[in-house]
Amino acid sequence: MNLDPATFTPEHFRWEYADGVATVTLNRPERKNPLTFESYAELRDTFRELVDTRRVKCVVLTGSGGNFCSGGDVHEIIGPLTKMDADGLLKFTRMTGDLVRAIRACPQPIIAAVEGVCAGAGAILAMASDLRLAAPSAKTAFLFTRVGLSGADMGACAILPRIIGHGRAAELLFTGRSMNAEEGLAWGFFNRIADNVLADAKTLAADLANGPSLAHSVTKRQLDAEWAEPIEIALDMEAEAQAALMATNDFKRAYEAFAAKRTPEFKGD
Repeated sequence: MNLDPATFTPEHFRWEYADGVATVTLNRPERKNPLTFESYAELRDTFRELVDTRRVKCVVLTGSGGNFCSGGDVHEIIGPLTKMDADGLLKFTRMTGDLVRAIRACPQPIIAAVEGVCAGAGAILAMASDLRLAAPSAKTAFLFTRVGLSGADMGACAILPRIIGHGRAAELLFTGRSMNAEEGLAWGFFNRIADNVLADAKTLAADLANGPSLAHSVTKRQLDAEWAEPIEIALDMEAEAQAALMATNDFKRAYEAFAAKRTPEFKGD
C-alpha cells in the first residue's frame, strides 16, 4: 500500500482527508459498525502506512450512524472462529493485536470520537487511541467475558489499567458491563464529553495538526516507551529525545516567532 491521503479509497471504512487531518469512519451503520476479518486487516495496514505518511498530522477515528463500533461481527467473525483450528485462532488473535500495535506505532495522535455503542473490539480501538472524546450517549463495554473469553484481548490487560487504574479495569474486564460517558470521564477514560463529538474531535485534531508534528510524534512514542521504565532511565530517554528536537528547524522557527510576537509555523522539519 502506498498511502496518498488525498486519493486513498479503502474498501472497508470511509476515509476523509483535509488540512493534515484524516478521518477514519467505520461505516456499517445498520449493524452498529462491526469489524470483519477484512476490516481488521485493512485498518492494521492503514495505520502501518501512516508511519511514512507525513502529510497526515492527526487522525480522527469514529463510526457512522450514531454508534462507534459494536466489536467483531457475530456472523462474520465470531461464528467462523468457533470452527477454526488452533493455528487459525492464534493467527487471528495475533492479527488483532497487530492492529493495536499499528495504532500505537504510528506517529500521529489518534483521537477517538465515541458515541453510542463502543463494545468489544470497538472499546479496544477507543482504548488504543491517544485521546478519547465521548458523546453523552457513549456506552463502552469490554464484552469478552460475555462470550466466554478473558479480558486479556488486544492489550486490554496492559493498556486499560494504565488509563483508569487496576481496580476499575478489573471490574470492566471481569463483568463486561457498560461504562457510560459520565463514568468514563470521571475515571479518566474519556478526555471530555461533547454534544457534537465529531465536530469537537475534528477541531482538536486541527489544532494538533497545526502544531509541531515531530514533537507530537516524540510525545506519543515516549508515552509508550516509558511505561515500564524506572524514572532514572525515563529521564535519560526524555533528555535525548528533547535534545534532538531542539536541533530541528521547527524549534528555531518557534523561537524566532515568539521573539517577534508572531504565531509559530510548524513544518515538521
